Amino acid sequence: MRSSFLFGALLLAAPLFPAPSVQAQDGIGKLVDNRVVFPASASQGAMVIGKVPAGSSVRYAGRDLRVSSYGSVVFGIGRDEKGPLQVQVRRPDGSSETASIVVTPRDWPTERVNGVPPKTVNPPPAIAERIAREQALVTESRRRDDNRTDFTQTFAWPVQGRISGRFGNARVYNGQPGSGHSGMDIAVPTGTPVKAPAAGIVTFANPDLYLTGGTLVLDHGFGISSNFLHLSRIDVKVGDRIEQGQTIAAVGATGRATGPHLHWGMNWFDTRIDPLLVLERAR
Repeated sequence: MRSSFLFGALLLAAPLFPAPSVQAQDGIGKLVDNRVVFPASASQGAMVIGKVPAGSSVRYAGRDLRVSSYGSVVFGIGRDEKGPLQVQVRRPDGSSETASIVVTPRDWPTERVNGVPPKTVNPPPAIAERIAREQALVTESRRRDDNRTDFTQTFAWPVQGRISGRFGNARVYNGQPGSGHSGMDIAVPTGTPVKAPAAGIVTFANPDLYLTGGTLVLDHGFGISSNFLHLSRIDVKVGDRIEQGQTIAAVGATGRATGPHLHWGMNWFDTRIDPLLVLERAR
């Protein structure tokens, strides 16, 4: 439990995976931190930040994870992930360790959304092709894997308002079942300034996508990104460096929307994670 106090600012509020070796000596007799620290459990939709010895190799879900100069790693747990998860760590000294993380299941209620334009629920072939092209561009923007640790900041709300839609909940549009909700909806008036919840680089900005309207993607490093949908205005461009709290756009009701609100989604590459859980990490 001592490790949870040392690294509590970085990890989810959960018991930590114990490390059998706390300290070791390097080649010149200097003591180095040899611990592998991950939460023992985490929820579906969570962003998980762990700590490993600097210079380690880390592998999870078939992917080699980027490791910061001070040993931080991050990954996301999908909405439908069952677990337990296995994170394989190989230290610089050649020793290895596997952290096992229990996945806490969540209940996914059904949200009924009525009054959306029918062509956004059952689009004709030409529109369906446009949607596929646009979504492919957004997906490509999420593949960036910069060696920036903006994701370690304490995330802040991009707007303050009532949560009108929650991550993961099953969606029914005009009576027709859809996929699980990919983010968090916050109901606020059109024109409300949207502020960056954490620092990052703009990787996508388009004012007129068919489903999501004004769409902006902000990359926080290591594959973690935020997306902001249904915007009435975008104030930044691709390549801009954004600081936390900077105004980046304005709320709207563009695309498939029944009223003004901000849809804030988060991803670890192609894995969708829950922004509300990321906010709650600060508690």
